[in-house]
Amino acid sequence: IATVMATAAALAMVRMKVRRKALAYSVLNFPLMVPEIVTAVASLIFFSAIGLGLGFGSLVIAHTTFCIPFAYLPVAARLVSMDAGLETAAADLYARPLRRFGLVTLPLLMPGIVSGWLLAFIVSLDDFIISSMLSGPGTTTLPVHIYSMLRLGITPEVNAVSSLMVLVSTLIVIASGTITRGRK
Repeated sequence: IATVMATAAALAMVRMKVRRKALAYSVLNFPLMVPEIVTAVASLIFFSAIGLGLGFGSLVIAHTTFCIPFAYLPVAARLVSMDAGLETAAADLYARPLRRFGLVTLPLLMPGIVSGWLLAFIVSLDDFIISSMLSGPGTTTLPVHIYSMLRLGITPEVNAVSSLMVLVSTLIVIASGTITRGRK
């Protein structure tokens, strides 16, 4: 969800004339500037004020909000580096805007979108503070589960899960680097 929203925001910020662009950029990157504990407490207060209880829904909304800037930055960087002449050429060949987007813009943006998704995924997977404050009964994330297992002492399960998290993160980074090198 965060990657789709970040891609739309990057397209709007880079390709369209946005009034008060500096303000919009600040709002997009606000979760990067604010400490995570402040974001968690503010989310908890907000969800309580609107009557949305703790649980899966509040976790998804909070993680999406928190991960948007992590997905936005690689997509926007890729969009800035793209050659706008390719889209103009497609328009000159009478490609409609949706077809132009699907056949020219989206394939060129895919490395940025994949990088943004991977970064958002890793950040969301690793997030403990927001997850611990917003997870309700029956809803737990992997970091919260590992922390609850640590209360009883370090067991082989904690070591195995931690090792798997490090392994998965490493494999994702290696795959991303390999894909990026292969495309160059």
